[in-house]
Amino acid sequence: MASDLIQLILPLVIVLLLARPMGLYLDAVFEGGRIGPMRVLRPVEQLIYRSTGVRPEDEMTWATYTGAFLAFNALGFGVLFLVLRLQGLLPLNPGGIAGMSSEVAFNTAASFVTNTNWQAYSGETGVSYLSQMLGLTWQNFVSAAGGLAIAVALIRGLTRRQCGGIGSFWVDLTRSWLYVLVPGAIALALVLMSQGVVQTLLPSASATTLEGATQVIARGPAASQVAIKMLGTNGGGFFNANSAHPFENPTPFSNLMQTLAMLVIPVGMTYYFGRRAGNVRQGWVILSAMVVLFCLGLGITYVNELAGNPLLVAAGVSRVDDSGQLVGNMEGKEVRFGVAPTAFFANSTTAVSCGAVNGSQSSQMPLSGGVSLLNIALGEVIFGGVGAGMYGILIFAILAVFIAGLMVGRTPEYLGKKIGPRDMKMVMLAVLALEAGILVIAGIGVLTPSVLDARLSTGPHGLTEVLYAATSAVGNNGSAFAGLNAAVPWLAVVLGLGMLIGRYLFIIPVMAIAGSMSCKRIMAPSSGTFSTDGTIFIILLVGVIVVVGALTFFPVIALGPVLEHLQMLAAASS
Repeated sequence: MASDLIQLILPLVIVLLLARPMGLYLDAVFEGGRIGPMRVLRPVEQLIYRSTGVRPEDEMTWATYTGAFLAFNALGFGVLFLVLRLQGLLPLNPGGIAGMSSEVAFNTAASFVTNTNWQAYSGETGVSYLSQMLGLTWQNFVSAAGGLAIAVALIRGLTRRQCGGIGSFWVDLTRSWLYVLVPGAIALALVLMSQGVVQTLLPSASATTLEGATQVIARGPAASQVAIKMLGTNGGGFFNANSAHPFENPTPFSNLMQTLAMLVIPVGMTYYFGRRAGNVRQGWVILSAMVVLFCLGLGITYVNELAGNPLLVAAGVSRVDDSGQLVGNMEGKEVRFGVAPTAFFANSTTAVSCGAVNGSQSSQMPLSGGVSLLNIALGEVIFGGVGAGMYGILIFAILAVFIAGLMVGRTPEYLGKKIGPRDMKMVMLAVLALEAGILVIAGIGVLTPSVLDARLSTGPHGLTEVLYAATSAVGNNGSAFAGLNAAVPWLAVVLGLGMLIGRYLFIIPVMAIAGSMSCKRIMAPSSGTFSTDGTIFIILLVGVIVVVGALTFFPVIALGPVLEHLQMLAAASS
């Protein structure tokens, strides 16, 4: 029990201690500082601008910035789709893997371009080395960099005192991957290689088992892919078992490093936000709300996983090991990790919108699975993906301020800028696009025979499989209740469309808000100004996220994880 608490508390403490230094580094990157890797890589940045014709000093309006972002993503989608379709004809394919079908290639291209990294294919048998490196790994970098750029643009819009644009997308994109993601991924890849994560271009190896059978062991350039999948909160595994595979995540230390990697940039963004707002308490408030929601989910997940399955207890199966310690629910978990690190990883990957897993999400206890589902459905606001978590929770912060303004009868303000009707329309459009997308796709799915046939389970767990797939796709998470066969053509196409909806129909309103707020005059605080840098606002923000996010999905979650939990308890007591 004591070791479990250490494994639950230590990663969170470490990442919170990294918030300030990471935030300072991000501030230097996006506001023209000259520290660390920036001095060495500045000539590379300037070369990129000269060769592409980008003028770093030219700022964009929100519409131009958004147009550049969408055009870049459309180009990336087209290139990746062609690479996946034609990989059977391209080099660096020692396994002779054929090109993907149109439906799965569409799903995969949409997945990686939107930073979702949902995988409707098996990692070691579905894509070639070239597709992994040129297609998927490249998108891991630029999709994360794009999300980071959008968050930076929104922060500029909220905090700038002069009207003059919200920055340059091409500059923010370049600085995101050149100064943040590439150095971090290289360092992490070296650490992972030291722990035994494979990195090779050699084909699969063959081994003879003790019984005399031949076993084919997949390998490849995994460390480089794993590093950016975690740091960029992408989540797509090189191997089908993702971070539960010993070639991706062989030791408890590699597991800790992967956990920290997916949390550090989202946490650092909160301090960067406080710096730009001119009041670091604003950043700490956002971070505190994230931590409260994270710890609530982690507590529920750990308690349920440690308690284990009551049906096994009723059947006389012991829950303790030889030393008298509680074993808990070990189904779907790696013995080298155990309950606590797996619970922390599962809660992190769904809260951060990473999608990587070091155990089976479907094998969690029902309420634990419900927490993972709800973490995604809340809208990438509990830390969230790189960039996406920051602009997601800022949307809820604006909504919370608007509600507070209604309660006290004043025009709502955030960071001294008045929030108008157009801003609120954009806020609600972003929130409704996510929630409606999830519920509509899940609703159509449970009425479609091919989707119902693709489930591994029936009853409440089968409903959760379909709902989780829709939530993971539209929420741009990428993890799955693995029993659902996502390669079914109808499902692959619809989930791909859901990923595009969840990414772009959320980002466009976010950028409209950035443009609207950027030219508003900052008002001096008065006696009637609602404070957004104290405990009351933390409580209000958490409450708004829970009410708007959680209660929207409560009916369907009650029919899935909650009903499954109640059925399990009833069966155990009978």
